[in-house]
Amino acid sequence: MIETHTVYISIGSNLGQKRNNLQKAVFLIGERIGEVMAVSDVYNTPAWGFESDDFFNACLEVKTKFTPQDVLDKLLDIEELLGRKRSQETGYQSRNIDLDIIYYDHEVALTETLTLPHPKMAERRFVLKPLADIAPQFYHPIVNKDTRNLLQETRDKSVIAKLPIKLFKDRVDLFSDVQFLAIEGNIGAGKTSLATKISEDFNAKLILERFAENPFLPNFYKDQTRYAFPLEMSFLADRYQQYTDDTNQFDLFKNFMVSDYDIFKSLIFAKVTLQKEEFDLYRKIFNFMYKEVKKPKIYVYLYQTTERLLEQIKKRGRDYEQNIDTAYLDNINRGYLDFLKTYPQQNQLIIDVSNLDFVNIESDYKTLLGGITDFALLQRS
Repeated sequence: MIETHTVYISIGSNLGQKRNNLQKAVFLIGERIGEVMAVSDVYNTPAWGFESDDFFNACLEVKTKFTPQDVLDKLLDIEELLGRKRSQETGYQSRNIDLDIIYYDHEVALTETLTLPHPKMAERRFVLKPLADIAPQFYHPIVNKDTRNLLQETRDKSVIAKLPIKLFKDRVDLFSDVQFLAIEGNIGAGKTSLATKISEDFNAKLILERFAENPFLPNFYKDQTRYAFPLEMSFLADRYQQYTDDTNQFDLFKNFMVSDYDIFKSLIFAKVTLQKEEFDLYRKIFNFMYKEVKKPKIYVYLYQTTERLLEQIKKRGRDYEQNIDTAYLDNINRGYLDFLKTYPQQNQLIIDVSNLDFVNIESDYKTLLGGITDFALLQRS
């Protein structure tokens, strides 16, 4: 069994998007150093030792298998990755991210690159205040006083204010706060693949549309005029029943819900396929149903060009999809984009994935996931 150690890390930022800088650092620490066990509140603090804009500061508790020097090296790498450029000038300077080890277990160490505990922690209120949130009774191994006592006795009387900001331990924590994420897109856009990957990676309840079982669908692609209305009504009834059942049943063993469709797609497709009189009747029924369903906190629309959609459709090889008309896909794309003009801006995210292969290329998947993460954080700013 691998031995783990408890490390307390101070994080701060006073340049750029300070909250996002801190959050990205937390995620990277969790990915590269160890599991983030606790995150303090975030505090607005004056610059310490020099004149500059105020900092946002917080502290983390992390479980790690790495040595103190390994942790330090990884923190420096994270700082560089997040854009910190260290200057040769002496003295304190503004920085978009600042990461420091405060404690590593109860170790006491002094090397050319690292001193444990941090030698100036007891002099810094911006360290002690957030540290007291997550480790109030942790004893300093040299002065033998816990964090609360150090905070009371510090000579630093800086005015520190707690901010109405939450930092998430990891993406699971973030998406759990989102509660419900819907992935949408045209036929062949990859919405089911993405929803499935997210559900597997973050322990989400997966809600998939059961479109392949619809008995009208193969005939619709052969004769749209004849089968459009029964197809759309069948879809609406199935989606409403399934969507209501799935979104109203909370799974205690899952962190959040992710679906590969939103029930509003019924209206988008119906507007493209139905005659005006049929659509007017359809919309009355739809509006009544739509009032009753749960709405996603984030609606992600995966945009792909029609050419790329046709490639994807051909690749997955469903017989009844092989003769889909290009104009039909164009109309569906326009229908979605028109719908999104009426959807709350703070809940919608459009991502062009025409040049991404997030199913087979991990870096493309991480790029897509990063975009969703950034949007979720923006919602919570």
